[in-house]
Amino acid sequence: MARTADLTHRRVLNIALPIVLSNATVPILGAVDTGVVGQLGLAAPIGAVGIGAIILTAFYWVFGFLRMGTTGFASQALGRGDLAEGAAILSRALGIALLAGLAIIVLQRPLFFLSFLVSPASVEVEGMARSYMGIRVWSAPALISLYAITGWLIAAERTRAVLVIQLWMNGLNIGLDLWFVLGLDWGVEGVAIATLGAEWSGAALGLWVCRAAFATPAWRDFARVADPIKLRRFAQVNRDILLRSLMLQAIFVSFLFFGARFGDVQLAANHILLLFLNITAYAMDGLAFSAEAFVGQALGEGRRTALRRAAVLTSIWGFAVGVFLAAVFLIAGGQIIDIMTTAPEVRAVARVYLPYMILAPILGAAAWMLDGIFIGATRTADMRNMMFLSAVIYFVAVLALMPMLGNHGLWLGFLISFVARGITLGWKYPALERSVT
Repeated sequence: MARTADLTHRRVLNIALPIVLSNATVPILGAVDTGVVGQLGLAAPIGAVGIGAIILTAFYWVFGFLRMGTTGFASQALGRGDLAEGAAILSRALGIALLAGLAIIVLQRPLFFLSFLVSPASVEVEGMARSYMGIRVWSAPALISLYAITGWLIAAERTRAVLVIQLWMNGLNIGLDLWFVLGLDWGVEGVAIATLGAEWSGAALGLWVCRAAFATPAWRDFARVADPIKLRRFAQVNRDILLRSLMLQAIFVSFLFFGARFGDVQLAANHILLLFLNITAYAMDGLAFSAEAFVGQALGEGRRTALRRAAVLTSIWGFAVGVFLAAVFLIAGGQIIDIMTTAPEVRAVARVYLPYMILAPILGAAAWMLDGIFIGATRTADMRNMMFLSAVIYFVAVLALMPMLGNHGLWLGFLISFVARGITLGWKYPALERSVT
């Protein structure tokens, strides 16, 4: 692996672009699932697949910290040339993923029961959703393992392999969807079985892609993999990432809840504009992931200048992408809104608040890039603490501005949360550099 001191724009883009393309395939799969089951001509199957997928995704999302934690630790190990520890980190993460997946399978009945208490549906939709979830839940170990595999591949600068895995899974899922649902008439269960097969095959392909790690005997060295000190450190980092993610999720969920106060039209407009943020996230994640890998490697090498170069070079691209997206939203935002809804009143209101979404990629670029930098450095306690401070700033701003400015106050508070995240983590960055020896 090339040293971080030799970091070039090409290496940054070699990591970022496959991640952007991989992310772009995710909504396509959801649309195909919905479209295929929609051919049955009934509303209930569409609702069942939708609510079932949302519930399972929420369970799996809890373990998303494995992707980020694995990238941070593995990139540092690979940066210092410790291939044995890099292999052990992959085994450690896969072991946690396996236990997490098995726990979800064992606890599926109470988890599903609680889910439908929180999000009730009609008897018909709930029955179909339970059938769908009862099949798909058996791929929990595979899907959570893919978080670990993806994190390790990003650390090794092998994001093209991540793209290949995603394309394989989505392509197989779509093909099986068409066969099972339209060909064999298996209905909602057919969609679930297709996803089950695709996720397990994706995990198998991911393990094969990581075969170089399994050529190192350390991957099966139980004493090393289960080292109590390293497990404790791994747990601390992932706990901090989880807490930070929960606080970030609280900001987004509260934004929608607060928006509901202003009526259905403004709520719908807010929801449509948040889809612009999803587009931004798909693009910015690629640059943030590159920051994770290169910053982790720089820390593994113990080179402060390499850390700074990794942070600066990836951030330049991050801000460039933010400006580009802002320009796209400025020029084509109205047309994108028209594609997303045909309701004239929603279109009109969404255009009123579109300027906030034009500003978001620029104001949020620092937050995205610094998240990647601190994940690569495994300085997750700083991330957790600064996210808490940013969340407090957001809620104070929203509660102060909404009574005076209504939905404009809500959007201002939302943008303030992005700025707060960037400023607070930026304040911590000099200490991160000084820690490199």
